[in-house]
Amino acid sequence: QVQLVESGGGLVQAGGSLRLSCAASRSISSLNTMSWYRQPPGKQRELVARITIGGATNYADSVKGRITISRDNARNRMYLQMNNLKPEDTAVYYCAAEYGLGPAFPVYWGQGTQVTVSS
Repeated sequence: QVQLVESGGGLVQAGGSLRLSCAASRSISSLNTMSWYRQPPGKQRELVARITIGGATNYADSVKGRITISRDNARNRMYLQMNNLKPEDTAVYYCAAEYGLGPAFPVYWGQGTQVTVSS
């Protein structure tokens, strides 16, 4: 089991940048995948970006070219660098992690951090 805590959210103007951090309570080196999700106001939670244990990444089309996911196994942290932010990026951002894929492996979630982008 692992506990996840997000930080780095806040209020930023359109075109600005933020870096979100996800701190894990234990080593992340064995976590198969780590992800960032977001839930805009009144909408469902959606995948923003994912990084595997081998460093492979994938991104939602809406954030490609503006957002970079990374993980630092030595610091037990995952990051989301967000540049050129848009009002539609406003959401609660959650980090998630899994030790494996499939129903036998639970998904661990953080409590979320609010990102608000003003126009």
